[in-house]
Amino acid sequence: MLISISRAAALLGAGAALAFGFPAMARDVGGVACQTPPPFHCADTGCTPPLIAEPGNAVEPKTGRKFFLDYPCDLKPGEKVTFILNLHGGGSIGNWQRHYFPIVDLKEKYRLVIATPSGSDLGWNPAKDDDYLRNIVAQVYADFGAANIKAFWLAGHSLGGQTSNRLLTTEPFRSRLTGWVSLSGGRLGSRREDVRAPIPGPGGQPAPPPGMPPGTPMRLAADASILPDFAFSHIYETGEHELTAAGLPGESPWARKLNCGGQTPGAWVIDTQAGYVADTRVQANPNPIWGGKPRPGSAQVYLYPGCADGKIVADIVRLDKGHTEGLEPHITEEIVKLMLAAK
Repeated sequence: MLISISRAAALLGAGAALAFGFPAMARDVGGVACQTPPPFHCADTGCTPPLIAEPGNAVEPKTGRKFFLDYPCDLKPGEKVTFILNLHGGGSIGNWQRHYFPIVDLKEKYRLVIATPSGSDLGWNPAKDDDYLRNIVAQVYADFGAANIKAFWLAGHSLGGQTSNRLLTTEPFRSRLTGWVSLSGGRLGSRREDVRAPIPGPGGQPAPPPGMPPGTPMRLAADASILPDFAFSHIYETGEHELTAAGLPGESPWARKLNCGGQTPGAWVIDTQAGYVADTRVQANPNPIWGGKPRPGSAQVYLYPGCADGKIVADIVRLDKGHTEGLEPHITEEIVKLMLAAK
């Protein structure tokens, strides 16, 4: 099932219609045939479970595990690209994340190369998954050419954000990192309890981690309040309902570390179209913190201007949204613009 002509054409810009009916193909990169619209893509009306379950169109050869590799089909030899490793949250898989943060829709317009893998046991296990992720990064750099990758970002939702935070202090991520997009996955300089309201389970008690029995404590893959000892850009996005009663903090220790200015309200981003995905499982205790169905919405961007060396620090709050509603097209594009603005 593919993205509709109307939505894709709007995202890709003029000339995109030429790709429809006869999908645009480029030379293979790493044995992966490029296709626009991309393969295994949900329709505007939502995603079906069999489609979301697709494991990918690329194979990491050392482990034999699949992942999604998306890149511009009109890529020219020697062209510069931005590479994003896009990690799903706990209880999820790669193609759900590919539609939760649907930067795949913007790969031609903004010259993006996106790797979206699936972790072990619906999560990220250092012993099982770290080499797999390192191999994917090495493979992408080899296939596209290190000199052609002008920026490298880690992006992740929930546990995927925490895992990004853990990985970025290690190689080969640290020496290549441009920035980290945290999608409800930790805000640099903030303790979890300062920005995240507890997700209630049955009886009002805190919900256990995905797939774990009641009473299992939450263990973080990385503590975002501990500031790394090197500089990179950081974009934090959250749903309004996920925040504590105090709301978004009015300052950022990470912005201070990078000598940025104070928090400044930026653009309001209005989306009249819903995202692709949400958590469709039956919830024992449905609540707005965990999230509802995909729907249109608005978001407020907060900037910290003038950061040292052209770094970007930003917070984004999506109004009337929780933890699991997929990002809408305009706020997705706003995040990509911020990523590309970072030096």
